[in-house]
Amino acid sequence: MAEKSAEKDTAGFWFDPLCPWCWITSRWILEVEKVRDIEVDFHVMSLAVLNEGRDLPEEYQEMMKKAWGPVRVAIAAEQAKGPEILAPLYTAMGTRIHNQGNKDWDVVIKESLEEVGLPAELAEAATSDKFDEALRKSHHEGMDAVGDDVGTPTIHVNGVTFFGPVLSRIPRGEEAGKLWDASVIFAGYPHFFELKRTRHEAPEFD
Repeated sequence: MAEKSAEKDTAGFWFDPLCPWCWITSRWILEVEKVRDIEVDFHVMSLAVLNEGRDLPEEYQEMMKKAWGPVRVAIAAEQAKGPEILAPLYTAMGTRIHNQGNKDWDVVIKESLEEVGLPAELAEAATSDKFDEALRKSHHEGMDAVGDDVGTPTIHVNGVTFFGPVLSRIPRGEEAGKLWDASVIFAGYPHFFELKRTRHEAPEFD
């Protein structure tokens, strides 16, 4: 009688398309999928929701006002086509925002919806509060478990929630796999909380 195969490791990834650090970590987890037998699910969090009520610099406050658009559209897309649409939609948005440097959210949303074959009218969600309840629900499902003093990237490794890993480059191939292996080890120890050092380089998306 054959032995029962081990369960797959799982990665629940909560993203806001605007965050460059989240973008790099998301590209890493897609690299991991190529070299490890894992199950990855993408979900939406919101920097705008996260920063509600916080004392922020004026420039950042203005950014947060605009940050509602892409995540509202992502939730609208999820409700229209199911959670499997989030990964390709995030890739379409993130490529434009980070790799191409496009900060015109209206254009980013329009082109991204078109790329993944979604109806153009979903862009209307960006300026509507129709999906805010669902957005907040998705946000809190990802973020409440990790605590108040963190942001994104947030990842659930086999059900254990962490802020990070924060990466300035995208690991590829077996290097990506080894970093995942380490993450699984950390997640497997219930009393592990934090491993951190000061960032000294900007993110690069190549």
